[in-house]
Amino acid sequence: MTLGEATALLRGGILEVLFLAAPLLITALVVGLVIAILQATTSIQEQTLTFVPKVFAILLILAFLGGFMMTSLADYTERLFRMIPETVR
Repeated sequence: MTLGEATALLRGGILEVLFLAAPLLITALVVGLVIAILQATTSIQEQTLTFVPKVFAILLILAFLGGFMMTSLADYTERLFRMIPETVR
């Protein structure tokens, strides 16, 4: 395995992680921002008010995109296993 192949493999793994984590992180960011604006306008400073909606939103996104995320991760893992014989040489 050359340095270029190792770099491409590492880049692919990082992109896969970002691709899978982005919907969850963006959802948590948007929900957190909405709740923060709501708290600032109403002067309610309850900590569970920010935590619980984020958890429900993330679970909802996982319910909708979980199958796609798992398929994408399984395909990436399968590609990695197919590369093993080539890298041993």
